[in-house]
Amino acid sequence: MKKKAPQNEVKKISNKYNRFSIIYDWIESPIERKYFSKWRKSLLGNIKGKVLEVGVGTGKNLPYYNQDQVELTAIDISEKMMDKAKERAEQLKWKVNFKLLDSEKFPFPDNSFDYVIDTFVLCSVDNQETVLKEMNRVLKPEGKILLLEHVLSKNKLIAFWQRLHNPLTKFLVGVNINRDTVGTIRKSQLKIIMEKNLAVKDVFKQLELQKSGKSSTRFINNK
Repeated sequence: MKKKAPQNEVKKISNKYNRFSIIYDWIESPIERKYFSKWRKSLLGNIKGKVLEVGVGTGKNLPYYNQDQVELTAIDISEKMMDKAKERAEQLKWKVNFKLLDSEKFPFPDNSFDYVIDTFVLCSVDNQETVLKEMNRVLKPEGKILLLEHVLSKNKLIAFWQRLHNPLTKFLVGVNINRDTVGTIRKSQLKIIMEKNLAVKDVFKQLELQKSGKSSTRFINNK
């Protein structure tokens, strides 16, 4: 198992996203309009309670929460990205508890949140195992973790393309497109209770997790 990300590695990722924050929304706008926005709405529209969003970025999820039902805490390691999220929250007239991190450890007590939200974050963290462990720790016993992620495909041709291009995407924006995120989750203390393919065969997925138990996995192939 990988060790906790060294401080300088976390800082390196943070600096990369600080630089990228200027054009981040513009770069992603085509896929955001076609796919991501409707996935965010479906994922977030009906949740309520104390919610932790991991990797809030520029705050793209904020418009899709029901503000009257959610007490939101949002964390990120990039100050410049979070500044844009704060601007979005102000436009929505929503008081969100923003916290800037300097590591992959969460500054919250155990069993703090009803939901933990992660949209396209596990592709960029240095240590997926650490972040998943922290999600599990701060989640209430009956809580849920909701994810939107892009993962390594089981299709050999797609996986070959992902592995071929990963050095470029990681160098430019710190994003890995060849991670076996589902496999990492299965090795963690979390249980996948719903897995849904969204696009590009099995690359883009929606996942619902709980603390380990006897519940069964519900798989949805969105075709």
